[in-house]
Amino acid sequence: MVYLLVALVAVVLWLAWRRSERVPCTLDLEATHDQFHAHADLGPVEVNEGDAVLVHGAPSRVAFGEKRTVTTTATVSRASWPRRLLVRVLGTSHVTDLYEVGFEG
Repeated sequence: MVYLLVALVAVVLWLAWRRSERVPCTLDLEATHDQFHAHADLGPVEVNEGDAVLVHGAPSRVAFGEKRTVTTTATVSRASWPRRLLVRVLGTSHVTDLYEVGFEG
């Protein structure tokens, strides 16, 4: 029974473990009549399934009619191999979640 509990804790920790790195980031922001977008360019850093990206120092508002490029940093948290596999398998059933986009302001 103790071995089963230890194995379960090890699997949970393996799924939850993340390695983080701070990388330079360029934000392309535009709020015009033709375009409304915010793109983060992490340069040569590749983001894979299950990874999380947190952009630091992003402006909270962009005025209508404004185009802006901001250079800042981002933290990329890498998913463990089991989490990456789980996200890849389960991700096909959550495609509609990509349609839920919101902007706070």
